[in-house]
Amino acid sequence: MKAARIVAPNQVRLEDVEVPKIGPGELLIHLRTCGICGTDIEKIHGNQLTPPHLGHELTGEVAEIGSNLQDFRKGQRVAVHHHVPCYTCYYCTRGAYTMCEQFPQTNLDPCGLAEYFRVPRVNVEGGAVHPLPGNVSFEEGALAEPTGCCIRGLTKVGGVQPGEMIAILGAGSVGMIHLQLGLCMGASRVVVGDIVTSRLQIARRFGASDAVNVKERDFRDAVRDQTAGIGADLTIVATPNTSAIPIAIRATRKGGRILLFGAPDVGAAVQFDTSDIFIREISIISSYSTSEKEISDALKLIESRRIDVSGLITHRFKFKETLEALRMAESGLDALKVMIINSDFAEAG
Repeated sequence: MKAARIVAPNQVRLEDVEVPKIGPGELLIHLRTCGICGTDIEKIHGNQLTPPHLGHELTGEVAEIGSNLQDFRKGQRVAVHHHVPCYTCYYCTRGAYTMCEQFPQTNLDPCGLAEYFRVPRVNVEGGAVHPLPGNVSFEEGALAEPTGCCIRGLTKVGGVQPGEMIAILGAGSVGMIHLQLGLCMGASRVVVGDIVTSRLQIARRFGASDAVNVKERDFRDAVRDQTAGIGADLTIVATPNTSAIPIAIRATRKGGRILLFGAPDVGAAVQFDTSDIFIREISIISSYSTSEKEISDALKLIESRRIDVSGLITHRFKFKETLEALRMAESGLDALKVMIINSDFAEAG
């Protein structure tokens, strides 16, 4: 079978590898869809904050079932999460599952972006394999993971109260998910900023009250125009570009919240006026990844059609076109969500 491997910074290959052998309590999954995340691109460049394995927005079919597993069947449609916490440590007992030492150490074998991958026992026992509801497609199911990440991020900043105004910097796929979730939670208005015209057009389609090209118009002014000069209750930085952080600070009202959501490069630094944050009592909170609870919540939202994730997909590639898919996702031009489809099924083994 084929698997996508990072062999050196900025070098990815589709390599021939053996189909993984599973043990008791493990699953072998035949990949059906894999979404390309911005963190995948960061890993390729060698700027990763997490282990350099590609592929974590995943769905597939159960191909083999290890002994002692009664809750799965061959051919079952599932979404699979690559990380799982221990549920017993200091952080887990306080609900901070992504801070668990075990969390980033768990992963899929050989990675998620492989024609087949093994789900280790610890992941299976930790609830990281989610059956797909009947009306949720493989493509939609793959986007449960980034949706779960967005749900967790909004939960950390206290959610969205009815009538609040949200500003979002970054109109990529997670920015569009935040936009939809915010409106579901009762936001009165959402202003989105980006530099790509096609993405801003999609933001308007998803309900943004204003979509601003930040190179052409001051984002703070656009936000204040929507709030009688007050500013955003919540500003979400949905881009890894740290130059967006000072813009977010200026756009946020006194006593407002800022969610740092886009994963920056290792060592990325930013300068801003800390006295301004102090005197205006701005809260800045970061959010990394998601737990199984939020992924389950995400699948329910997708199943009920309260949010539209299929509308985020702009490009589809076959598995054999993985390298082209990665280049398209990196270009950031007209690509919003790039999806790899593994439709050329072969028997495992």
